[in-house]
Amino acid sequence: MPAVPVRTAPSAVLDSPAGGALNLVFTTLPALLRLTCGLFGAVVALSVRTAPVQVALLLPAVAVLTAWSIWYAARALRSGVTLTMAAGDVALTTLACLLIPRLVAPEVLPGEGSWIAVLASTTVINAQANSPARWSVPAGVLVTAGYVVGANAAGDPREATAHAATLLVQTACTAVMTGVMRRRIGRADRTFVEHQRLAREALVARTARESERRQNRDLHDTVLGTLTMVGQGAVTGPSAALRRRCAADLRTLAALADARALPGDGPVSLDDRLRAVRDRLADLPVTVDLVSCAVPTAVADAVAESVYAALSNVVRHAPGAAAELRLRRDAAGVTVEVVDDGPGFDPAGVPPHRYGLRESVLGRMAAVGGSARIDSAPGTGTRIRLEWPGVG
Repeated sequence: MPAVPVRTAPSAVLDSPAGGALNLVFTTLPALLRLTCGLFGAVVALSVRTAPVQVALLLPAVAVLTAWSIWYAARALRSGVTLTMAAGDVALTTLACLLIPRLVAPEVLPGEGSWIAVLASTTVINAQANSPARWSVPAGVLVTAGYVVGANAAGDPREATAHAATLLVQTACTAVMTGVMRRRIGRADRTFVEHQRLAREALVARTARESERRQNRDLHDTVLGTLTMVGQGAVTGPSAALRRRCAADLRTLAALADARALPGDGPVSLDDRLRAVRDRLADLPVTVDLVSCAVPTAVADAVAESVYAALSNVVRHAPGAAAELRLRRDAAGVTVEVVDDGPGFDPAGVPPHRYGLRESVLGRMAAVGGSARIDSAPGTGTRIRLEWPGVG
């Protein structure tokens, strides 16, 4: 099987960030290790050429190993390490170990410091870092066996035993370390994926709740509001205003039924929207004082519908009252006030189950990053202040 690649698709990296980072480390470091040790080994190998070293064999061997080290590092950094690359590395190193009597001078072989010893150590460590243990451990044993055969053939059994032990320890320790790290990293990535799943589910649920609240607000401010007004006797006979209001309610219901109708996000004239709200309630005397102001469509929708809900409450709960509608814009943002001289009420005394101002005004403004304040008391009228800080 191919070793775990370093370069992964962006989606895979996002789903397994810890695994991607581990793969990057386990490919980058072995690639640099192979390159530096290969170049260093070439210099050392060529600097000691005393008998029985065969220069005719040493020169091409060093050339091949150096070229391999450069190609290996470049390919690994660009595309990751494959099984073919790892197998080639092990094969070349094992062959070099078998040729120790012809490539390494006897005086530099003891002490595990020869360039062949460094090459063998580098290979067994890289094999464990880049390949599954079921393949890399036998590969480490193969390199060790090659070194033992070569050192013994060179007449140094003590070096064969000593460095064989070193190679086996390096193989075992690196295999255990990489195995533990991959298991822990895999567990971390699974936890991360589970967290992403839960976050997506929470977002979907929150979006669904907000959509339900938005629809409830629209229904409350249209059909339910109209029915409440009729039920309370605010309309005593045929009324052109009632017909216009019912037509507007039907348009709202049609928009709710068409889930594909998405609002735009460009700037629109808020003062024009507020004048349209006033026109929807033609029977209510409203004094308007509106400055020119452009805001995003979603904000204009929220403010306009909040104002409509506030003025509809005047029609329902304060028949005969007059109202004022003001729009101001300054460095702090946009401010809209709806003031009426009706009987007023105690905001703290509104039951929690009443939807009214809590969602139709406060909820709408909060949904677009704004705020609303309701000031009222029995016998003093009502003032509703809407603020949106997005315009300087």
